[in-house]
Amino acid sequence: MRAVLFMCALLPSFLRGTEDAYPRTEAEVCEFKTLPSARLMVATTPEGYFGSNNQMFGQLFRYIQSHKIPMTAPVEAKMEPGAMYFYCDAESSKRDDLKETSEIAIQSVPERTVAAIGIRGSYTQKSYQDNLTKLQEWLKTQLEYEAIGEPYAVYWNSPFVPGFLKRSEVHIPVRIKPVPLKR
Repeated sequence: MRAVLFMCALLPSFLRGTEDAYPRTEAEVCEFKTLPSARLMVATTPEGYFGSNNQMFGQLFRYIQSHKIPMTAPVEAKMEPGAMYFYCDAESSKRDDLKETSEIAIQSVPERTVAAIGIRGSYTQKSYQDNLTKLQEWLKTQLEYEAIGEPYAVYWNSPFVPGFLKRSEVHIPVRIKPVPLKR
């Protein structure tokens, strides 16, 4: 175990991520958290995320390499149809030379609140689905919040990190339920 951790620490920064866009949710914990506004690079596919065979990651990775953008964590993924999002680091977010291509879109997102569940283990469709179900059940018990968007996956580690050390999350965009008007 110690040798694996040492090897992961030696990975180049572009494989580990140089900056976290926001704090991680601990494994097996459900919580609400506010994500900061951000500038994202996006690759899409008409296929589902798990059927895309890492093509989106390759497109995004080539883009950040060619534009000298540091790899950040996490990588976010929409399931159907598939989309993958890389965060711009703080310095790259200010750049005006980053332009869309035929493969990569650039978008800005405002601050937002999500329900999140932390996960430890390999990035599989089964893990995503099992943890989404747990998060949805937990959210049903949180009476002051309601879902306002589609769930998505959040991946914190590079493909080179062993499965048992990987961290991920499932997020559901939420808001505080509006107070009904009294008549």
